Amino acid sequence: MGAVSVLLAVDGGGSKTDVLALDRDGRVLGHARGPGSCPQVIGVGPALAVVDGLVRSVLGSSDVAHAGIYLSGLDLPVEIDTFVTALGTLPWFSSAASAVVDNDTFALLRAGTPAHEAVAVVCGTGINCVGRRADGATARFPALGHISGDWGGGSELGQLALWHAARALDGRGPATSLVSLVPAALARGSLPEVIEDLHFGRLPGGVLTTLAPVLLAAAAGGDAVARSVVERQADEVATLALVALRRLELLDRPVPVVLGGGVLAARHPLLQDGIAARLGVDAPLAHLEVVAAPPVLGAAWLVLESAGASSAALARVAAEASSLGLGAAVVPVEGRVEPEPAL
Repeated sequence: MGAVSVLLAVDGGGSKTDVLALDRDGRVLGHARGPGSCPQVIGVGPALAVVDGLVRSVLGSSDVAHAGIYLSGLDLPVEIDTFVTALGTLPWFSSAASAVVDNDTFALLRAGTPAHEAVAVVCGTGINCVGRRADGATARFPALGHISGDWGGGSELGQLALWHAARALDGRGPATSLVSLVPAALARGSLPEVIEDLHFGRLPGGVLTTLAPVLLAAAAGGDAVARSVVERQADEVATLALVALRRLELLDRPVPVVLGGGVLAARHPLLQDGIAARLGVDAPLAHLEVVAAPPVLGAAWLVLESAGASSAALARVAAEASSLGLGAAVVPVEGRVEPEPAL
C-alpha cells in the first residue's frame, strides 16, 4: 500500500509556527507548533529549518499533495522567490503536486472571512495589510518598517510609551501617567532606572513591546497622551485598509475589513471606534471583522479550497482544529492522539 497523500497548511510568524496535516475531507491528521519562522528576523536558513522540522514531524511517511505556506517576512516578491527556492531543496516540497507560498497576512485574511473580496490589516508586533478581489487581483505593502513608510504595531506603541514618559519626566512633554506605569510594568522602581537599564543592556530592547498594553490601558483610563497615540494608530490602520480598498476599486462595495494581531485582537474600544469612524467616512459600506480563528486555520481553508474540497471539509477542519486547541505537541499522522492538557 502506497504512502498517504496529505494537504499541508503552515502559518509562521515572529513568535510561533503552526503546521497542520489534513486529508481532503478536512480531517486533521497531525499538528505541530514550534518557534517563529520569519525569514526577515531569523534568516532564510533558520526559518527553513523550523518549517521543515515541524512538517516532517507531522508527515511521517506520508506524501504532500498540496501545500499552503504562509510566513511573516515574505513581503517582497524577491523574498518569496528566495524562500520558494530554499523550499525546493526539501523532498516533501519538491514532490508536492501544487504549493502556494506567501505572506501570513493572507492566511489571517482567510481566517477572518470567506469573502472573495476583502481586506485584512494585522497589527501585532508590526503592521501590515493585504487585500484581494474576486478576479484574483491583490493589494499589498512592503511592510518593512519605517523605511517603507510603516507606522505602528506593538513595538512602536511600546517605544512611544517610554518616549512620552521620558519627555514628561524632564518637562519636554505633557504630563502622563506613563511616567509611573512604565517602570511598574518593567519591575523597576523609577523611569530613570528603566532608561539606564536599557542603555546598559540590563533590560533587552525587545521588552519595550510589552509596554503596548500599558499604553492602551492608560488610554482607556483617560490619559490624553496615550489617547493621542491610540488615535494615531487607529488612523494608520484605517489608512492602510482604505488604500487597499482604493487600489482594488472596492470603496463602494460592502467589503469586510478583517482586523487581526495582538493589538487589534484586544478590541480596545478607542482603537476600534477610531478605525470604524474613519472607514465610515471614506468606505461607508465596509464592515469590520475582528478575526477569532487562528491564522493556521485560514491557511488550512486556503489549501483545502485549492484542492477542491467541499464545504463540509471546510467545516470539519474548523471543528477539529478547535478540539485540538492548537496548543498540543506533535500529533503524528499515523496515530491520532488527544492533545496534551494545557498547563
